[in-house]
Amino acid sequence: MTQARAPRADAVRNRKKILAAAGEQITAHGPEVGMDEIAAAAGVAVGTLYRHFPTKTDLVGAVVAGRVARVADDAEAALARVTAGARAADELTAFLGRVIEASVTDRAVKAAARTLGAEPGDHDDEDRGGAAVAAIVRAGQADGDIHPDVTVGDIYLLFSTAPTEQPPAARARWLALVTPGLTTRARQAES
Repeated sequence: MTQARAPRADAVRNRKKILAAAGEQITAHGPEVGMDEIAAAAGVAVGTLYRHFPTKTDLVGAVVAGRVARVADDAEAALARVTAGARAADELTAFLGRVIEASVTDRAVKAAARTLGAEPGDHDDEDRGGAAVAAIVRAGQADGDIHPDVTVGDIYLLFSTAPTEQPPAARARWLALVTPGLTTRARQAES
């Protein structure tokens, strides 16, 4: 049995540069950006890009997978703060706000993923994030701060319906309006 060799350091660096450039280029120019433009932005030859990602769908899928991993990391960090004593309702609301704000700049990446049918192939990060959000929701429900009928599916529904095309003030207002639907606290009048 032969063991798989670890990738060369330059191959690892090139892959990271390609993924970063792809995220930036898709965000800036939309899903129609060419592989040549992505390769140029990454500072690699087109052949190098295609060795790492044989199709644009593969590349977009990898970019989306990176975004999912970052959201899962954020959810786990929020759960760690809850475990350390932070209020779950506050962490859930802050997490929701951070994901919505990140989605503002990732709209083009999401559009590209929908256009090309790209999905992250590995659902481990999705599962990690969902488990952390579920634990935060349960902790908030145990504290009496989150409505007992709130589910992870509800949080995902909010992500998918957030007004990411609106200006920052409208997004902040949206979050202020939806928070009472999650928490047992009454909405505070704005001053």
